[in-house]
Amino acid sequence: MDERRPVGMGADGRDAADRRAGGRNSGEKVCIKAPYIDQSGAYPTGCESVSAVMLLRFLGVGISVDEFIEKYLDKQGFEERDGVLYGPDPRKYFCGSPYDADSFGCYAPVVAKALRRALGSGYTVTDETGVRLEELARRYLDRGMPVVCWACINMREPVVGPQWKLLDTGETFTWISNEHCMLLVGYDEEGYYFNDPYDNNGLICYPKETVEERHRAQHMQAVGVRKNGK
Repeated sequence: MDERRPVGMGADGRDAADRRAGGRNSGEKVCIKAPYIDQSGAYPTGCESVSAVMLLRFLGVGISVDEFIEKYLDKQGFEERDGVLYGPDPRKYFCGSPYDADSFGCYAPVVAKALRRALGSGYTVTDETGVRLEELARRYLDRGMPVVCWACINMREPVVGPQWKLLDTGETFTWISNEHCMLLVGYDEEGYYFNDPYDNNGLICYPKETVEERHRAQHMQAVGVRKNGK
């Protein structure tokens, strides 16, 4: 059964900004209106970059996905040594290229570093890995700020593997497949709302319990941004 819910404006005609004051205590919906970008075609494994650019555009930064990838995102490729696959540490680099359908992705520290470069000194960017979604909602969504968040493509089950040896240490690394990054923009009593760049999913709601499970499967990764002085 497909538990996804495409989302439009509320029945009362209010969008996210009008609902923020309600929040979790009143059962009101919070759904922040943020620019949407579809990753289909040009960026088949670029969900992290596309989600970061949606956040940057929400903050008023005029930047393209290509500019983000080329100027701010650290990337590293794979190589074979004596029949053994060696590759990047996704905590340090994007693994491959976001333009390549056979590449993988990257983890929160890489996106946080790229966002710091793109935003400069006016914002504080925080790797929120390990923080529960409910707490992310309190820290960011209730204050009108979307969050870059990791889960799984279309909330599919995570799949363990493949593996490769890390280029810098030789340690064996295991990737969790179906990894996906989205922009978390809201919640209600039943679900979490995302700008989901995959397959033009748009603004979509996934059930809370499922999101929490998939978020845990991807190491509870997230990146938050705050404007300095607020």
